[in-house]
Amino acid sequence: MKIYDITIPVTPDLAVWEGDTPYQFRLNWQMSEGASVNVGAITLSTHTGTHSDAPFHFLPEGATIGELDPSVYVGACIVVNVRGVNPITCDHLEPIEGSNIPRLLLRTDTWIDHTVFPDSIPIIAPDVPDFLNEQGVILLGVDVPSVDKLDSKHLPNHHALAENGIVIVESLDLRGVSAGIYTLIALPLRLTAADASPLRAILVEEGSV
Repeated sequence: MKIYDITIPVTPDLAVWEGDTPYQFRLNWQMSEGASVNVGAITLSTHTGTHSDAPFHFLPEGATIGELDPSVYVGACIVVNVRGVNPITCDHLEPIEGSNIPRLLLRTDTWIDHTVFPDSIPIIAPDVPDFLNEQGVILLGVDVPSVDKLDSKHLPNHHALAENGIVIVESLDLRGVSAGIYTLIALPLRLTAADASPLRAILVEEGSV
C-alpha cells in the first residue's frame, strides 16, 4: 500500500496567522524527574497547520467541527495541479468534470517554507464553488492557509463553499503528490463547540494494495 502523508508537521517553528496561538508542547509529568510515565500537554490554535474549517468559523450559527459528518473526510479524491495559476478558474478544474469524484485537492506549491507565513496565495474564482457543487464535490482541500485572500474580512469563498455544502481543508502538503486519483483519509478531532480542528491527512494511491 502506497501512502502519502500530506500533513504539515506541527512544530514550534510552524508559522501561524498573525496574532494566533503558536504550537507549544510541554511535559507535565517526566520520567526523568521520577514520574512513572511521561505525560504531555499541548497548546495550539484550532487552525494550526493542516486543518479543517467548520462553518462556525465564519457563520455565528454554523455547525461546529464535531457536528460535521466524518464520512466527508474519507473516500475517493482527485488531486489537480494548478501550480502557477491565480485565480484558479473552472477551466483549470477540467479533470473533475464528469469524474464523479467528490473530493478535490488543489496543488499550488505556493507555500513551501512552513516556518514563514505567506504574503499572498492563489485563490479560487467566485464561480468555482457553484461549479464544484454541480460536479458533486463535497470537500475542497488546498495547500495554502485559506481559500480566500489572506487580508479578506468577508471570506466570500468560505461562505460560497458552505452554501454549496462543501467542507474546507486548508494547509495540506501536496509537494510529493502527483495529479491523479487517490483515497483521502483526513479526520478532524471530534471537538465540541470548536470552529476548526487540526487533522492528520493521508492519501492512499489508487490501485495499491
